[in-house]
Amino acid sequence: MLTVTSVNVNGLRAAAKKGFVPWLAGTSADVVCLQEVRAEESQLPDEVRSPEGWFTAHAPAAAKGRAGVALLTRREPDRVQVGFGSSEFDGSGRYIEADLPGVTVASLYLPSGEVGTERQDEKTRFMGEFLAYLKGLKERAAADGREVVVCGDWNIAHQEADLKNFKGNRKNSGFLPEEREWLTRVYEEAGYVDVVRALHPGQEGPYSWWSYRGRAFDNDTGWRIDLQVATPGLAGRAVKAWVERAATHGERWSDHAPVSAVYGP
Repeated sequence: MLTVTSVNVNGLRAAAKKGFVPWLAGTSADVVCLQEVRAEESQLPDEVRSPEGWFTAHAPAAAKGRAGVALLTRREPDRVQVGFGSSEFDGSGRYIEADLPGVTVASLYLPSGEVGTERQDEKTRFMGEFLAYLKGLKERAAADGREVVVCGDWNIAHQEADLKNFKGNRKNSGFLPEEREWLTRVYEEAGYVDVVRALHPGQEGPYSWWSYRGRAFDNDTGWRIDLQVATPGLAGRAVKAWVERAATHGERWSDHAPVSAVYGP
């Protein structure tokens, strides 16, 4: 069995002060994928930089205090790769992957975008390059007898069931028609599977991000943008997937909740 958890920590130094450390100590996950770390390894406290019982691999962004992804694994990876061969994005702290026995696990922080700005253009360029990479990754893994799961903050809600206020967000980044169509291509053209949706068909959510503004969390006005996207063989072995939604607003240590899946042998 393999349990994989993914969470956007919204700043790992801040999360460490709010409850991330005891959460990590209590998790049963074999792999933890982090996004929006927003720190160099040297800036992290010891219990976060090198937690007991974990091997850690970080990919910070060249821009200080921005983005940043990491992987924590119970066993030492056979290989770690930062970036996906992009001259524009490999230094932006948005992708890291590691090979474990029979599976490649990746942590992704896709740009959030903002309509009408360069940030949206950046997101579009990233999506174009990354789709091509996903296709190649799946082919290489298959040739090597491996499965793949790309976990992280994809910053796109695919369907109306993936965000509470879909009517009010049709023209906003994260729910634009072209973004949703791109995610469809990840599933249909590149041949990956949205693991949580496959195990929870036809239901609203389960949401994984709630704005800190207003009473979004209390009202469960959320978005399902934190995904585990796997090759069909691995997705078919998923027996359980869930969102670790905090009991109360005050117990949250990020504006995102951890998303976990258990894969059978």
